[in-house]
Amino acid sequence: MKIAVLYGGVSAEREVSLSTGQQIIAALESKGHDVIGIDFHPSRLHELLDIEADVVFLGLHGKYGEDGRLQGLLDMLNIPYVGSGALASGIAMDKAKSKQFFKEAGIKIAKEKVLYKKSYKEDQTDLSFDFPAVVKPNREGSTIGLTIAHNREELLKGIAEAFMHDDTILVEQFVSGKEVTVAVMGEHGQMQALPVVEIEPKNAYYDYESKYAEGGSIHYVPARLDEETTALLQKQAVAAHEVLGCEVYSRVDFIVPHDGTLPVILEVNTLPGMTPTSLFPDAAKEIGMDYPAMIEKLIELSLKK
Repeated sequence: MKIAVLYGGVSAEREVSLSTGQQIIAALESKGHDVIGIDFHPSRLHELLDIEADVVFLGLHGKYGEDGRLQGLLDMLNIPYVGSGALASGIAMDKAKSKQFFKEAGIKIAKEKVLYKKSYKEDQTDLSFDFPAVVKPNREGSTIGLTIAHNREELLKGIAEAFMHDDTILVEQFVSGKEVTVAVMGEHGQMQALPVVEIEPKNAYYDYESKYAEGGSIHYVPARLDEETTALLQKQAVAAHEVLGCEVYSRVDFIVPHDGTLPVILEVNTLPGMTPTSLFPDAAKEIGMDYPAMIEKLIELSLKK
């Protein structure tokens, strides 16, 4: 097939997307496809308007890639693409809104406070929160703009940092536990949860370096969890994917608390990273699917949407 791969983009996750795109292009070429690589930029929309491809593979992350805007444009152009549609992508990217869907589906969420730049006043906003607390932009990924605050001073600095990345931010209760992720893949109504992956970061937290630096974290596949917890995580990952209306594939992140309470969902990634250190390919490898076969499978599923 003739396949266009969109990667790069203009979000804070550009570097990750460049690596993801290169990996996807190499995999598709190894399968004999005719591949067009496009370093996407919103100011060059003509590159999409004039595109001639059987399908578009989105290797983008963050704003203007994962947030539904590009998916909406491709829908209007009647160009098939890999992954979730515009609405599901937009909701998943909005952490505050998606958490309400998870709650309705019976999936445990962390206690939170949503702050808006327009109405936030440091001396007037109620910031009574148990420490440590997690401060993060509402619509960013890859832990960009994220702070773990242990006192009020760190909280205020974290809020200022997060507002540099988004007009809406979250302050959440910090949950101490294992960070795990569940890759989800399949056709509508037949979604399959892949083996749970446990992440042990080199740093104190699973930050940007731990995610993308070589040796930044250790991935245990399958995760070191009992059967009951594993089954619950897989069931809830599929439920989270479906309640947002996601399609084809996603990756659902959780914390499994050390105190033995129920897992806490963090977010659904509709365009998970596909770099050499990424988690989705590790989960696929565990069920005998190498990287090129996985990419091929995602295209096959997308053309059935």
